[in-house]
Amino acid sequence: MPGAAERLRASVGPRVAPVRDATRVVWEPVLTVLRWVSPVGWTVLGLGLAAWWIGARFEWPELLIVATTALLLVGLCVLLALGAVRLDIDVHLAQRRVTVGDSASGSLRVRNASRASVLPVPLTVEVPIGAALWQMRLGRVARGQVVEDSFEANTTRRGVVRVGPATSVQGDPLGLVRRTVHWNDSQELFVHPRTVPLAHMGAGLLRDLEGSVTQDQSRSDMEFHTLREFTPGDDRRHIAWRATARTGHLGNRRMGSLLVRQFLDTRRSHVTVVVDSDLGAYDESRPIMRPVAPSDPDRTSGALAATAPMDLSEDFETAISAGASIVVRAILDEMDATLVVGDHRVTKAAAPRYLDELSRAEPAPVSLLRAATSAVELAPDTSTVFLVTGPHRPFLEIRRALGQFPPEVRAVAVVVDPRGAGGLQRGDGLAFLSLRSLSDLRPLVQAGLHG
Repeated sequence: MPGAAERLRASVGPRVAPVRDATRVVWEPVLTVLRWVSPVGWTVLGLGLAAWWIGARFEWPELLIVATTALLLVGLCVLLALGAVRLDIDVHLAQRRVTVGDSASGSLRVRNASRASVLPVPLTVEVPIGAALWQMRLGRVARGQVVEDSFEANTTRRGVVRVGPATSVQGDPLGLVRRTVHWNDSQELFVHPRTVPLAHMGAGLLRDLEGSVTQDQSRSDMEFHTLREFTPGDDRRHIAWRATARTGHLGNRRMGSLLVRQFLDTRRSHVTVVVDSDLGAYDESRPIMRPVAPSDPDRTSGALAATAPMDLSEDFETAISAGASIVVRAILDEMDATLVVGDHRVTKAAAPRYLDELSRAEPAPVSLLRAATSAVELAPDTSTVFLVTGPHRPFLEIRRALGQFPPEVRAVAVVVDPRGAGGLQRGDGLAFLSLRSLSDLRPLVQAGLHG
């Protein structure tokens, strides 16, 4: 049957199209007006038509009066909504970025841009603020008059709150007609995660400082160290011809008699933060979900639904806040930073960009190995990597993920475990910070810096 319907539509459609286009000026306004009628209005209209048919059929004058009243009522309400109302609506947010729990206020400014006053009919301006709907009812508004009001957004949870678009709803006192007009675009209010101030990360856990020198020898860098004999693989541009001439070996054809410059490795510190976005790593009641192939949308949506309920894990929120605190401290110390959390990746950007992406981050199945590989590709010059996860992520997976970074990179695992003992442990080339609460992050990192 679906195939027959499609064939019928394909055969009849080209014949109907010219008639439809020629009569568009007639039926399109009618359809527009019919869309304004609310469910209550359709109910009244249906009762009026039914009363009219029954009254005419059985010559029942009372029903004819009821039918006439119902139909006239719907008609009058439609006429009230026909008046063209032109409004200039401006939705202004005091701040586009706030922290969880901070005040986020905004204002709504409405100006009557019509040539006449707005009649005192029910006219409401609605502004969606996240899942809430804020309303401002307008009475009689003179030509050019401006009406202003303020609103507050809910910032009790991290996330992105969409504000707008502003919509004017023009109707009637009985609610039979509802004419809506969208006046502007929506805006985004970023509710950033909480952060704690960390001590200067210029020593201890960080391998290299901005402008400081390591003891790792390099064949090519900016910090000259010493001279040595040429070995196969050396860059000939670094041959010290004058020093070789002074030794008397310039005429010797053996390359081993030549002297080359030896340098010390200097690098700009680069902090990489990888946050585990799988709720199973933080809550033992939720199994760690394995990411499925994106080519299978049904399985993908099912996996996301299983691991991303509306009630986000508090431990996951602590992990987000810990990652945000580390990134902010690195930027304050004028270091490069890279962030990987779920599908969100940022590198070498300003601090607000990292916090915006953390506001967008949602729980999702994740492969730590793949996330770490992605971080290595984004930041091959990483000097320190922080992996933030929960106590139920297997240690082998953590070790393998951190093992994707070169051996000279200092690896730190931050495990959010409110029921754990807490503290700092070192072993196997790794530093483990057991974090019971966000307030523990500063002393733990400080202990690692001086350890």
